[in-house]
Amino acid sequence: MKFLVLISALAVFLAPAARAQGHGCEANIEDSLKQDCYPGEGASEESCRARDCVWCPVAEPNPDNIPWCFVYEADGSTPGPLPGFGCEENYLPGEDRVDCAPGEPTNEILCRNKNCTWCPYEEDGVTPWCYIPGTPSVGGYYMVGEPITITNGLRVNLIKAVANESFTFALENRPNPKAWEGEAETLTLDAEFQSNYRLRVKIYNTTSRFEVPLNVQAPTGGNQNPLYEIQFENDPLFSFKVVRKSTGTVLFDSSAGQFIFAEQYLTMSWAPASENVYGIGENEQKSFKHDFSQNITWALWGRDQPPSFTANMYGVQPYYTVLENDGNAHSVAVVNANAQQFSMNSGPVIKYITTGGVLDFYFFLGPTPENTVQQYTEAVGRPQLPPYWALGFQLCRYGYNNIENMKAAVDRTAQYGIPHDVQYGDIDIMHKALDFTYSRENFPGLPDYVKELKTKGIKFMTILDPCISIGEDPEEYRPLKLGNEMDVWVKKVDGSPVVGRVWPQDPVYFPDYSKNATKEWWKILIREFHDLLEYDGLWIDMNEPANFVDGDIDGGCTQNSLNNPPFVPRIQGNYLPSKTICGDHVQEAGNHYDVHSLYGWFQSEPTLTGTREGSGKRALVLSRSTFLGSGHWVAHWLGDNWSKWDNLHFSIIGILQYNQFGVPFAGSDICGFIGSSNAELCQRWMELGAFYPFSRNHNGIDYVDQDPGAWGAAIAESSKNALLVRYTLLPYLYTLFFRSVTEGNTVARALWHEFPQDPATRNIDRQFMWGSGLLISAVLDEGSTSVDAYLPNARLYNYFDGAEEATKADSITIPTPLDKINLHVRGGNVLPTQEPAINTEISRNNPFGLIVALDEEGAASGSLYFDDGDSIGTIENEEYFLADFAVASNTLTSTVVKNGYAEMSQKKLTTVRLLGAGTVGAVTVNGAAITSFTTLPSGEVLITSLDLNPTTPITITWA
Repeated sequence: MKFLVLISALAVFLAPAARAQGHGCEANIEDSLKQDCYPGEGASEESCRARDCVWCPVAEPNPDNIPWCFVYEADGSTPGPLPGFGCEENYLPGEDRVDCAPGEPTNEILCRNKNCTWCPYEEDGVTPWCYIPGTPSVGGYYMVGEPITITNGLRVNLIKAVANESFTFALENRPNPKAWEGEAETLTLDAEFQSNYRLRVKIYNTTSRFEVPLNVQAPTGGNQNPLYEIQFENDPLFSFKVVRKSTGTVLFDSSAGQFIFAEQYLTMSWAPASENVYGIGENEQKSFKHDFSQNITWALWGRDQPPSFTANMYGVQPYYTVLENDGNAHSVAVVNANAQQFSMNSGPVIKYITTGGVLDFYFFLGPTPENTVQQYTEAVGRPQLPPYWALGFQLCRYGYNNIENMKAAVDRTAQYGIPHDVQYGDIDIMHKALDFTYSRENFPGLPDYVKELKTKGIKFMTILDPCISIGEDPEEYRPLKLGNEMDVWVKKVDGSPVVGRVWPQDPVYFPDYSKNATKEWWKILIREFHDLLEYDGLWIDMNEPANFVDGDIDGGCTQNSLNNPPFVPRIQGNYLPSKTICGDHVQEAGNHYDVHSLYGWFQSEPTLTGTREGSGKRALVLSRSTFLGSGHWVAHWLGDNWSKWDNLHFSIIGILQYNQFGVPFAGSDICGFIGSSNAELCQRWMELGAFYPFSRNHNGIDYVDQDPGAWGAAIAESSKNALLVRYTLLPYLYTLFFRSVTEGNTVARALWHEFPQDPATRNIDRQFMWGSGLLISAVLDEGSTSVDAYLPNARLYNYFDGAEEATKADSITIPTPLDKINLHVRGGNVLPTQEPAINTEISRNNPFGLIVALDEEGAASGSLYFDDGDSIGTIENEEYFLADFAVASNTLTSTVVKNGYAEMSQKKLTTVRLLGAGTVGAVTVNGAAITSFTTLPSGEVLITSLDLNPTTPITITWA
């Protein structure tokens, strides 16, 4: 078949063209009719005529870029397919072609403008006609001998395969055959059985190549009874499979496509266990579950990029979870930081391409969805426990512009009684957008105002960008002077600092956060900054790193393989240095080509350390750019989203993804960042955002105020009511974060995490859960006053009145007026609560309560974690309180697991909401009968007037 295709292609090449007669320079051809036959550089008369095109040099200067090498139609129409337009030079059989324009309309001219090969392939409607010129690696690799036993695993030696007969013919019959430079002749595959549930497969060669300096933690337990096995095939070419031993399900099969390992082009395709694939980021994904029918490509390369469907955004998270058809789950991390892409093709097949590094896969075998996240975060680092105040509502905008406007937003929030725990400053509080400053002109008295806010229980966070202005006198601007002294900057090849442009009015240097000296410099400045402005947490932005020019401000980027590699993933700008620095710029960890997407990752740990040292408290760091393991240090917001209705829906998807990525403290800018919001949109968004793990209203400069108090009494009231529910449930939310720190659990999770056996849950991404106990179903559509919600097969109770839903494992339509959000408590859970207040400093001292929701067996369980909310190391130092609750046989009991928080002895538990108990005629508390209980019309039994201390065992019975 390859032979026939080649003959067909050559026949097209040899056919005469109905174009200009001869190859001379016809003077009568109008410039407007000339169609460029040789886009890009390198055209010569010989190469032009070899394409059967017209060569006609144009006198310089040539401001209109009139092509010297062209085709034309006498009637001015667009030429049809150009015979031999590169096809004879770069012919590849169909199965070896890498689509150069997936999902895009293209033609020969557009294809060549991408420096790609145009070669029609008429045998089917799938094979791309426009493809990336490169090596026709149908040969792949062969296994040499048998696998070798190594410590805790197997090693396979690979050698590049010899091309088969028809392929050899194709090579011999095309002029100037090309290959991917540096394609490895030999490779090694190591399969490390790291634990019963963790498998690592690493493919590498002897050439020194960049590897991500990710500190993977050792797993718990042994590897004597692995949940997996790895199988190797060598016919017709080498491939491997990862198989779940208990079911025989093939989780990963690399025989699905070509396997190439070249210097700057590595690709492998594999078949996942099912089409239920979730993750890979950061992009604006319009469904949580990937759609393999659309053949969508997701490119990953950190970029200052608002959400725009497949566009690569701030973070690089090459990690995904698969829900197998039988309800088991596993996840896969691809430890690679180079520019890369995942194409989700029909089959299902995942085609992976990266521009460097090695192929390094970690498999986490679950088997439950929560197990996969637990196992992954054990490897890359568990999250930090956020300070308790950070769970409260946070308010920010870029564009207060002066301290009066900031105060007005704070005051109207308080006026309407809306809970408010954190106030932010954005870059407009800075002097000339300079890090570690504030504007005494526009924000006079800001340090004193921050102190005033603290007396009201409101914390303060502000922003830092990574780059440092070089337009200031170093003797006057300490960050620049100290940076010069400590030699902290990213360098050009000649050793001078890279110069870019970001927010300051003058050019900037880029700190190299992969360097220890830079980390120390950054921590020093952060500590000193607290002496100026008493922040409680810091927000690091623009750390992809963003740049307002491509490359260096003086000379852009040199034309070389690090800035213009032979293959560029489908990133925005189609150019690696687009909106950032050059690939050949030098950092201590390596060329920027390799470490670009690690920039924010390298910055995160010293920012957290410096912030804690500066504040003396647990603190919070919020980062825009993330990578595998970033959640060990930072929280994340979903970037510069849009004030549009579809962004409500997409925000849920982003939060679910980041919880799987091990960054549970995540949220979207409530009401949107870009564009002016409106009353209905912001009202619905405040209701939904009250249940983001990270809940912050934030918008951009020059747009309307959108803080909840800015819209008037009605929206302020519904925002307050939604937030009061959040504050009531903060002990439950805090306990979920404790579990994320100690066990690696998600906080926000998809319904299929809790109901993996239910196929109906697998496509649901307009609802989500807090832990296992709370289901959130918000209105996400303009003008809608109802929600079509799926109620899984469990006892579910309306949070507000305690009534049990009759529907199970089916969808219902729930009337939802503008001022409401739908919440359901799942049976089988005990949720700790606390009386809400205007901020957490007050609410932490209020009485506790319990929501006890019984399952079909009349059972329930839950926990309460509590500490001082602000100290560093409370878990490690066992300075916390933890109690477990269990219900069986109409009896609720508590067990104190840890009583290391002294102030817990001063707290009281005063109410219990009992859901699903039926008719109750008697209640006893610690053996004594009480009468302070009421059966409400909904069926809820409300027990009040309790005076219980959580530090002593509690027993409540009912009959």
